[in-house]
Amino acid sequence: QVQLVESGGGSVQAGGSLRLSCAASGYTSSIRFAMGWFRQAPGKEREGVAVIDAFGNTRYADSVKGRFTISRDNAKNTLYLQMNSLKTEDTAMYYCAAFGSLSLAPGSFRYWGQGTQVTVSS
Repeated sequence: QVQLVESGGGSVQAGGSLRLSCAASGYTSSIRFAMGWFRQAPGKEREGVAVIDAFGNTRYADSVKGRFTISRDNAKNTLYLQMNSLKTEDTAMYYCAAFGSLSLAPGSFRYWGQGTQVTVSS
């Protein structure tokens, strides 16, 4: 089992920045697989935001390319998401996921955190 705890969410004005963190514990060897960030807005399906594999290869949703950066520190068992130039449409609950593949499909990941809320106001 892997436990994932997200932090760093909050409220920010459009154009601002936030940095999300996800601390992994438990069977942390599994984080050698891909990890990712997903989000879900009210009334919408969960969607992939960014994923990163054990080698540092990344994949981003078109809507966040050039604004968001995913990174990981395997020594600290921590995943990050730097979010810049935030837009109101980025408002959602953001989830960390682990033990997956380099895919933006939520079904590709086995373990999930509880989420952290990001609210962007105009």
